[in-house]
Amino acid sequence: MENNIALEVKDLRIRYKCLNTFSIRQSLFRLQKAEEIVFEAVRGVSFSVPKGEILGIVGKNGSGKSTMLRAVAGIFSPDEGTIDLHGNSVSLLSIGVGFQRELTGRENIVLSGMLLGFSEEAVRAKMDEIIEFAGLGEFIDMPVRTYSSGMHSKLAFSITAILEADIMLIDEVLSVGDAKFKKKSYNKMKQLISDSDRTVLIVSHMSETLQELCTSVLWLHDGEVRMIGKPEEVLPVYEEFMS
Repeated sequence: MENNIALEVKDLRIRYKCLNTFSIRQSLFRLQKAEEIVFEAVRGVSFSVPKGEILGIVGKNGSGKSTMLRAVAGIFSPDEGTIDLHGNSVSLLSIGVGFQRELTGRENIVLSGMLLGFSEEAVRAKMDEIIEFAGLGEFIDMPVRTYSSGMHSKLAFSITAILEADIMLIDEVLSVGDAKFKKKSYNKMKQLISDSDRTVLIVSHMSETLQELCTSVLWLHDGEVRMIGKPEEVLPVYEEFMS
């Protein structure tokens, strides 16, 4: 049913323009333009995710997984194709995305929440809960540039988990942080996705996690859909290919 679809991606293509470093060097000495190389990271990808489903996304490094998530989140614009969120709010949980390094953790909570479409009042109402879940202590009032990658992921996860957008995009962050926080974030993740109205896309190299959490798995290879189906169908084929 059309009205049951939370996210629809059709014929998505995303290209990067790269400058050839050798030709940049040449162009400094001869007044000519450096050669431009176009790399297509996502090549004609189509899929749809029903409301309340959990889609795992697998593929070797460089297969276009993170690029595609960033396009769904609105960070990258498609060169071709369409992304239809069907009116749903979306949040991307990824290391290195969305924080202002010079602002404190507390200030970044407000900024991130407003970028996700929440009012400042709504974010401040959840502030104490976010800070408590992140467990950063006095670091919450220090600039984010002083944070380790683990602390960064704790804050990012806490904001996304507590503010609860309709569609959650999770890029390799369930495996970051200390053992205690990993367990806490994993349990919170299970609680969040048990909500039948929430739709989740998870990029991960951890097959056990995807097997347990996901209702379906999409395998991307060199920017194209290689296979999509139930975890027990896709993951064994993908693991055999990778081995």
